[in-house]
Amino acid sequence: MASKPDRTPSWTCLARVLAVSLAYLVVSLLILWGAVALYFDLPRVRPRYVAIAAYLLALLAIFCLLRRPWLRLSAWTACFVAVLVWWLCLKPSNDRAWQLDVSRTAWAEVHNDQIVIHDVRNCEYRSEFDYICSWETRSYDLSRLRGLDAYFVYWGSPWISHTMVSFQFGKEDYIAFSIETRKEVGETYSAVTGFFRQYELIYIAADERDLVRLRTNYRKDEEVYLYHLAIDAARARQRFLEYIARLNELHEQPEWYNALTRNCTTNIFEQRKHSGNALPQMSAWNWRVLLNGKLDELLYREGAFSGNLPFEELRRRAYINPAAQKADRDPEFSVRIREGLPGFENEGSVSH
Repeated sequence: MASKPDRTPSWTCLARVLAVSLAYLVVSLLILWGAVALYFDLPRVRPRYVAIAAYLLALLAIFCLLRRPWLRLSAWTACFVAVLVWWLCLKPSNDRAWQLDVSRTAWAEVHNDQIVIHDVRNCEYRSEFDYICSWETRSYDLSRLRGLDAYFVYWGSPWISHTMVSFQFGKEDYIAFSIETRKEVGETYSAVTGFFRQYELIYIAADERDLVRLRTNYRKDEEVYLYHLAIDAARARQRFLEYIARLNELHEQPEWYNALTRNCTTNIFEQRKHSGNALPQMSAWNWRVLLNGKLDELLYREGAFSGNLPFEELRRRAYINPAAQKADRDPEFSVRIREGLPGFENEGSVSH
């Protein structure tokens, strides 16, 4: 009696099925991204829906007409690539109807050690959305640069924060920088649209009574932590000039913001890389940079913060909301929020 043929699928056949399934999954995600990109980034409603309908009909026609999986996948990929090429060709602009708080882009003149920054923001707030903005020209002498501080702002998830930096000149003069979305009139930030080409990128140079007090005194449920960086004068100077370079670049040539690749933290690491000062153990694609809510703990382990305390104690004492709310409109706001913070005891005495 003849034996029955072995109908158990071979490993080769199984591997082929898995490879095709994985390819379908990847390409499906890519074409889904393409549809969402068309939805968010086409500026007008009617062309938006026409383009999405044409895109989906083309995908459906490919599915019906092409039977071979790899031909079908190749054609679908070509549709995605066509959308991607269009998306990459979208150009950012500095000429839009901007909200008042981002209506100007700061820029600087560099004359050896003398830095003149134009359009430094100094808003006076009555509430989060009710304010009067002044735009000032301020001068800084690099020989008087004393230190660099880092702010971490949390508003919900402990895994995500907004990072800002502040440079100290002389005894009481501070200039803060915040990397943000540049929103148009009537536009609000969305974490979803932040992954598409909806917002331009802006480097805001501002008084701490603006950037910090907005978050501690006027926005709800934002928690701000302030750390003094253990950095010498030479490196503080490099960091400052990196920010100045980016101010001028964006003033001349706008760029898109992206919630994943061009945000408040990845830009800091990218600008360091471009200036030749990248951290060897970290990059903009490090998961602890992308999920930057834990970045302060990582920086602590790398010895970046002043203050000889265990991290949890240092972080507890770095919380400045109560001090900022008490200082409020005090002209010495920056001094008041630093009083008693660990790491600031010898502030300004960095080594050369």
